[in-house]
Amino acid sequence: MSNLNPSHPTKQLLAGYCGIILGGFGVHKFILGYAPEGFIMLVVSVVAGSFTYGIALLIMQLVGLIEGMIYLNKPPEEFVNTYFVNKQGWF
Repeated sequence: MSNLNPSHPTKQLLAGYCGIILGGFGVHKFILGYAPEGFIMLVVSVVAGSFTYGIALLIMQLVGLIEGMIYLNKPPEEFVNTYFVNKQGWF
């Protein structure tokens, strides 16, 4: 069993919904404490998106959408083991 902190289910829901809505900017990564991964998504969305007429932003939004759905479909124990204990940064 993992250490299920009372804030973990809240973070799971918040990260999942932010991944679906604001996933292109990496907000869900910052919520889970993955600042480097969130910064990478933010830079790719803003900088590369300006050079590719928004195509990079759409790709990052798709990545965020997929990650948000993955977050919301995991049971709380598996979510904690995957993202807080094992520190899996991507998918």
